[in-house]
Amino acid sequence: MSSQKSLGHSMDIDVDNIGGIEDTQVQIDPGTTILSGRNATNRTSLLQAIMAAMGSDQATLKADADEGAVSLSIGDETFERQLRRENGAVLLDGEPYLDEPELADLFAFLLEDNEARQAVEQNRDLREVIMRPVDTDAIHAEIEELSAEKQRLDDKIAELEEEKDRLPELEAERSRLDEKLQKKKAELESKEEEIDETDGAIEETRETKDELDEKLEELRETRSELDDVRYDLETERDGLESLREERDDIEEELESHSDTPAGERTEIETRLDALRERKQSISSDVSQLQTIIQFNEDMLDGGDTDLLDAVSAGETAGTDDASSPTDKLVDDSEELVCWTCGNEVERAHVESIVDDMRELRQQKLSERNDVDDEIGELKSEKQELERQQQRREELSRKLDRRTDEIERTEETIEELEARSEELVDAVASLETTIEELEEQEYSELLELHKEANQLEFEIDRLASEYESTEKEIESIEERLDQRSDIEEERSEIVSQLEDLRTQIDRTERQAVESFNDHMDEVLNALEYENIERVWIERQEREVREGRRKVSKSTFELHVVRESASGAAYEDTIDHLSESERDVIGLVFALAGYLTHEVYDEMPLMLLDSLEALDSERIEALVEYLQGYVDSLVIALLEEDAEAFDESDNHVSIEAFSN
Repeated sequence: MSSQKSLGHSMDIDVDNIGGIEDTQVQIDPGTTILSGRNATNRTSLLQAIMAAMGSDQATLKADADEGAVSLSIGDETFERQLRRENGAVLLDGEPYLDEPELADLFAFLLEDNEARQAVEQNRDLREVIMRPVDTDAIHAEIEELSAEKQRLDDKIAELEEEKDRLPELEAERSRLDEKLQKKKAELESKEEEIDETDGAIEETRETKDELDEKLEELRETRSELDDVRYDLETERDGLESLREERDDIEEELESHSDTPAGERTEIETRLDALRERKQSISSDVSQLQTIIQFNEDMLDGGDTDLLDAVSAGETAGTDDASSPTDKLVDDSEELVCWTCGNEVERAHVESIVDDMRELRQQKLSERNDVDDEIGELKSEKQELERQQQRREELSRKLDRRTDEIERTEETIEELEARSEELVDAVASLETTIEELEEQEYSELLELHKEANQLEFEIDRLASEYESTEKEIESIEERLDQRSDIEEERSEIVSQLEDLRTQIDRTERQAVESFNDHMDEVLNALEYENIERVWIERQEREVREGRRKVSKSTFELHVVRESASGAAYEDTIDHLSESERDVIGLVFALAGYLTHEVYDEMPLMLLDSLEALDSERIEALVEYLQGYVDSLVIALLEEDAEAFDESDNHVSIEAFSN
């Protein structure tokens, strides 16, 4: 898509077989362009051609053509669209100005059947139209993702808080261990001095002493290993209990997530396919109806002269009448020549049929909107089923992992229990040997060595506990140092969540405020004396969405009139005149144009079907729009176009009506 925010150049347009135009070339300059001409001179067809080049699919082929095209050049860039008739529908290809035309279709291309204008004129749901460009599903998905991340950070902060609460206890334990360690070291030092004194007097006990020392050292090492094994065994048993509890929790949650039947998902997909085919069929019907309506409108206004000449040729041959069949058909007579059978029919009868077809087209559009709503509900239901199935598969995988961990832990516990039994037997054997050595002579010295050996064992054990406690304290302090970063990250996520949760609300409020402000300004400019105010009120209502009831906002349009006595009273949109509804529809579309910043990608606005307004009010409305729109192209009748300044670009349509 072009990145320019302002067209900045003239638009050179080349049209072939679009609407009622067979072939024409037109140049439209920047600013305000007035397309002037009588009825049935293909002003709307030219606007549809511009829309097609810009990216819209709301264009029709000439009734007697199977292919058409439009080329639009802006500066050094050229944008093209090709139209072709296939299976009763009109298909469009090519490289347009816009990649995504939805915003422009809603709020920039303001022809008679523009959806934003029609929503006001037919008193439909205004909120649905103004909020359609906002991807609320993506916003809700992002909210869920950020909420999960926030919960993870909350859990982490809670864990840090628990560890912080443990610090005083751990520091007290460290002090207690240090005190006991220093005390044991002092006892060992005193014991070693006593051994030295005794050892100096009894040299003969050296060999027995060495053997005892060896056995005492072996006993100390064996007891130390036994303590380590018992500690590891206790740790593994605690871990096993924790794993089993976690496995039970997973199994309980897994049982609560019933497996989604494949048939239910298949049924939803089948219904979606059927609804999409139905939507495509309805769209084809709408396109065909639009083509027929356009053709008959041109026939009523005398637009398609080539076909009329062909139909009437047989009836006019051999006469001396100087006027052409086309002139007769566009005259104000009460009878027409039917383009299908060649018989004369009353104009009122044809107009009645065209009105019926317009009503049928509107019914088809409404039906297509209902199908879109049903497709949206089925998509949401399908996504929920897929999410539940994904969660169940995730839990199943997690359960398998925990089961494997439990099996490995149980094997480790069996190995540790066996090793513990071996060490218990080894300790008993060493204690027996030491007792035998102690029963020999000089048992006093041997007893001293045994006591010293026991002190060394206790010192090692205390030192190990002290070191473990010290490392745990350091680890907690390191994690607590990271708390500020975690809290900052959480704060950012909370801020993002607040922005997302209020984004839709802000957009709605902005749209309502924008509409109300612009409506006040336009009413002042157009001077509707008996309309005091027209405004939108944003309300919350409870509606059914699938199987649930949810709270949704709605936009309710209010009309305040002023009586002859000056008293204000509230009225409804149904009681407004056609011109008043038309103006309100235009301003509603303009509010969407400004609220969604459509001018960033589409600085062009097209206006048509303003016959309900008098020349002075049309001029006032265009003057107002010029303050917001970079380039404005407006189709007017010749008498209305005369009211505009010559400084505006005037393009006569007579030259290319076919």
